[in-house]
Amino acid sequence: MPTKPSVVVFDVNETLSDMSPLAERFAETGAPASLSKLWFAALLRDGFALTAAGDNVAFAEIGAEALRGLLAGSDLTTATDAAVEHIMQGMAGLGLHPDVPDGVTALKAAGYRLVTLTNGSASVAEKLFTAAGIRDSFDRLLSVEDASAWKPARGAYDYAATACGTDPEKMLLVAVHPWDIHGAARAGLGTAWINRSGAPYPAYFTEPDYSVASLPDLAGALANTAG
Repeated sequence: MPTKPSVVVFDVNETLSDMSPLAERFAETGAPASLSKLWFAALLRDGFALTAAGDNVAFAEIGAEALRGLLAGSDLTTATDAAVEHIMQGMAGLGLHPDVPDGVTALKAAGYRLVTLTNGSASVAEKLFTAAGIRDSFDRLLSVEDASAWKPARGAYDYAATACGTDPEKMLLVAVHPWDIHGAARAGLGTAWINRSGAPYPAYFTEPDYSVASLPDLAGALANTAG
């Protein structure tokens, strides 16, 4: 049985934020709405490649360049630079998944310290949480911009542990991305996978300590863990 954590560390993009409205942003520029998921996958791919090469490039910088490449083959209704700006602005205006506020409230009430660790910007998380009225539930909003590397590199999780003044084994990484779960596990953190879609977990990644269908379920699962 996993050790009960003292700090719960949240991924932000897709784990807490609902990125589905970005498809409409693509459509508004004349690009196929389906490019939204391809763009995010390409953004992560290139961010991971840069991390593997020893670089740490800002999420927004990679996102904008990846967009220019993908939009080049689309019959846009606006100039490419304007389309890129319109879509990137959408990232800053996303909302939370419906289960997030109750889940965050339950975990905070249970006495856990809550922080984020995002490959994106901490300012995006700040705006997201403030708009939803849950900013005060988080002790710190951490970004890999201040770390040595993007997740899932060990340096990102080590940075979070140092910033929180605790040991990795006392932290629990919460994410919808199996690659993030795997990276956190390799760095010594506990892990919780939010599986809203009911998808199977990839066998080539380290299995999560907890697997729940929604964030409010996590507080109950942790309550059954020995301290």
